[in-house]
Order: sequence, then structure tokens, then C-alpha cells
Amino acid sequence: MSKIINKVIIVGGVAGGASSATRLRRISEQVKIIMFEKGKNPSFANCGMPYFLGGQIQQRDALIVTSVNTLNKRYNVDVRIETEVVKIDRENKQVICRDKNNKEYVESYDKLILSTGAEPIVPPLEGIHHPKILTLRTLEDMDRIKELVDSSKRCCIIGGGFIGLEVAEAITHKGIKVDLVELLDQIMPPMDKEMTAPLHKDFEKQGVNLLLKEKCVKFSENQDGSVNVHLDSGKVIRTDFVVLSVGVKPENKLAIDSGLTVGQRGGIVVNEHMQTNDPDIYAVGDNSEIEDYVLKTRTQIPLAGIANRAGRISVNHMMGVKPDSFRGGQGTSILKGFDITIAGTGVSEKQLIRAGYKNYEKVYSPFNDHAGYYPGAKRMVIKLIFDTSKEREGKILGAQIVGEHEGIANRINAIAMAIQAGMTVYDLEESELAYSPQYGSAKDPVNMVGFIGAGVLRGDQRFIHYTDIQKNKDTTKYLFVDVRTPKEFGTGHFDGAMSVPLEELRDRLAELPKNDPNTVIVPYCKIGMRGYLALRVLRENGFDNCYNLSGGYETYEKLFKSNL
Repeated sequence: MSKIINKVIIVGGVAGGASSATRLRRISEQVKIIMFEKGKNPSFANCGMPYFLGGQIQQRDALIVTSVNTLNKRYNVDVRIETEVVKIDRENKQVICRDKNNKEYVESYDKLILSTGAEPIVPPLEGIHHPKILTLRTLEDMDRIKELVDSSKRCCIIGGGFIGLEVAEAITHKGIKVDLVELLDQIMPPMDKEMTAPLHKDFEKQGVNLLLKEKCVKFSENQDGSVNVHLDSGKVIRTDFVVLSVGVKPENKLAIDSGLTVGQRGGIVVNEHMQTNDPDIYAVGDNSEIEDYVLKTRTQIPLAGIANRAGRISVNHMMGVKPDSFRGGQGTSILKGFDITIAGTGVSEKQLIRAGYKNYEKVYSPFNDHAGYYPGAKRMVIKLIFDTSKEREGKILGAQIVGEHEGIANRINAIAMAIQAGMTVYDLEESELAYSPQYGSAKDPVNMVGFIGAGVLRGDQRFIHYTDIQKNKDTTKYLFVDVRTPKEFGTGHFDGAMSVPLEELRDRLAELPKNDPNTVIVPYCKIGMRGYLALRVLRENGFDNCYNLSGGYETYEKLFKSNL
């Protein structure tokens, strides 16, 4: 450290601010730490709030992660709740504060950490300030919504992202009938559309009315106090209350007013040490713009894990402790539906398309979460995206997993770590993962997607994706060859498919159009394994016009059939 740091001010608590304060105290007993929080609770589990609304979490106090008293007594942090920092005087290194009695005063700082978070977006629509139209950010917001949940029968949620879906799932268990309005043609916008299909079915099966490609244009009140939600399609939803969850935006007014640099989407621009353009001011958490770990572009990722890491990094840097550089964010996340869980890490395919990134391939495959012979195995589908360029061959870019709850979290976490380590699909082939029949398979799903991806790069696997077939079906003739058993064929198959069980294929090759320039042969099975074996038989017998269907018929049924 070039200068002695005597006093650090932290503006805002929760993940970033509280992590900064406690990390700083562990490093130094001498530094004076003041935390300003304009709410009443400096450290609470905002990710748990939907589940208090639904009754899964019974005690409100369970959401208090670190109380004011604990921060004061255990960490010697001067916590000033219900006090807002209204201005930063960078020249004199001071902040102007306003307490709950509207009294203003000044505090000096050596270093300043902004952990102001992100605030819910509230669109300027007619009637939006009705008392029964609410957002969910603070515990006080939660309390108001809880009162309505306990006294209502219907709720309309605007927005089908994390918060909207978590609230919908939680309060449905309380008997609330939920209408969910989403502007896009899918729920869970961060994920690729096809991966959300099982989640969509899951919510509809439980009675949640999903209104996709619908835009809310205004609100009105009925005589009984209920709310009308008016959509641009002309539909009107009558409901008891509304939860707005259309996204968040960085709370950046302090930064802008003090001349700190913000990005195009409003995030406070920071370097790898979480420093702003003022070296004595740091920004951490949902208010900041960081580097995308995979694409190396600028992004905003409002997740608690990233806020916690950023808080620690900022303090390490100001105190001269390693590690003091933030690697970037990759958006590792997971959401529980009713009977379906969805998770992702790294970049999605839609992100790559938006970025103009073309040197990639993807593989799909369904798996059991543990050995199929052990009772209770659940199904999941993994989508793995990897680089195909010569310089970065096989490097893992992203993954998404959807399926029944069991086993999804540990697989997405394993792949997230692989991305952090710069690993490739070849490395996934060789990864040694814990195995017992209750928990996995000798060849874990993570290994298996590595085998498949590596096979593609080596030329052993020749895949065709169902989306490509749909795209080219008017100009190319595709012959589906179902190599499952006749019984499996009878449970469902592609229109016009030939039934040629794998065990009969070698004896029936003459029935197939060999190297017909106008026909592509697509052998397929349930998940892709027998389709791959069929592909090898065809290739070894001189068939060049053939491709295995990526992920097999199960992947088609779960991800694509409902999207046609």
C-alpha cells in the first residue's frame, strides 16, 4: 500500500457491502469502517424472499444473514441504517449523508466502496403506482406482498425471469392462481429457448397461465379494489395484485452525479480490481459493469455470488492483499421450478449469435442423474457449447441443463469450474468425478458430453441438429432411420421414418439410398448412442450422406416438439 488507510466508507449492504465490510475487518483491526444502508437491514438473503412469500421459509428472521448488532459487535463495523448517502465530494474525499430525520452531515473517507445494487425497473405506464402493484427488492417489499398473498386468490406477475418465476412457483403452493406475462416468446430469457421448453410445460402443468409475446400497456382499478392488467393484444387480466419483475437497472445516481464513468446500460465501469475511474472509489455487485469471462466483453450480471467475490477483491486490492483481481463473471445460475430445474453457466448460444461468434459447436444429450439400475433415477438434458477454432479447439464456452431436480446443480458446477480453468471437451473426457450408484454413473454425464464433443472434433461423431433440419427441410430431403426397437418406435417417431432396429441394420443396408446427392440419412435412437453406432455402421459401409441426430428422439420431444 502506498498510503495508510484509516477509514473506509461502504455505501450499501447486502452481498457486496457486507462481504466488503467483514473481509476488511479480518484483514485489519485498525481501519475504521462505516457502512451506510438506506434500508433497515444491511445484510439479508434477498434470494430467499420468494420462498417466504410461499411459506417454504416460515420465519422472517431466517432471512437476516448478518444483523446490525452482529456487524457492530463481532466485526466492529459502524452500521448506520436508514441513512442515505446523497452526494460524493471526490475532491475533498467526503460523502454527504441524510438520516431518517432528514438531517444531513458529512463523513470523510480514505477509500469508498459503492455497493448500491440494482433497482427494479418500473416502466412509466398508466396506473402503475397503484398500491397493489409491487416490486420485490427489500424485506419491506416482501412484507407488503406477503400481506396480499395471505388475503388474495389471484396474482399477475409481469416478467418471466428469475424473480418472476420464483415468485410464481412459491405462491402457487399457497393456492394463488398466477397469470404470468412475458414480452418475449420464452420464459427464462437468459437461457436458450429450446432449453426452457420443459420448464414451460412444468409451470403450465401446475396451473400457471403463461402469456408469452404479450406486452403490458396500462393498469386500471375495479370498484372492488382489484386491478386490471391491460395487454397490447387487447386481453385484460383481472387480478388481486401485481408483482413487477421486468428486470433491474444499476442504482448509479451517486456515481453519475460525482462524475464516475458508467457504461451504455448504466453499470459503473470498473477495472479488474473493482476500481472506478477514481482510484479511491470502488464499485461492487449489481451496480457495476464487469468483464464477461468467456467473451471478454463488458457485461452486467446481477448475481449474489459475483457481488460477494467483487466485495472481497475490492478490499484485497485496497489493502494490498492477494488475490486482488477479478477474473470476470460467467453467469452461473440455477432455478427451481415445480418438478423441473434449469441451470446455466458461461455463454448461451443466443449470446454467441448476438456477438457474431461463429466458431462453435453444440451437443445435446439426455442422461440419468445416477445409475439407471439404482431406483429413483431422474432425467436431465445437457447442452454443451464449445469452441471449434484452431486456436481454442474444444474450449468450453457454456452449458445449460434442464430436467428433474436431482443432480443438476453438481453437474453445472463441475462445468462452471471447467470454464474457469480454461478446460476443453477433451479435459471433460478425462475428468475424474465421484461415483456411487446413488449419485452418478461410472461415466458421469459431464464425462459423456465431453466424449460426444471430443468425438465431433475428432470427426468420429457426425451430428445434425433438429433445428438445422427444420431450417433446410424445403431444400433437402431427410430420411429418418429409427434404429430403436419396434416397441420404442411404436411409442412415437418422426413422420415418414423407417424402422430399422440397430441389430438389423447391417442386413438391411440395401434398403437405404447410398450416397444419394438428394437425400441425407439421419439415423436416430432415444438419446443418440445407438444412433452413433448406426452412423459408424453406415460410414464403415461406404455411406457418406448420413448424420446422427443430436440428442436423439428424447431431446427432440423434450426441447423442440413443443416449440414447432
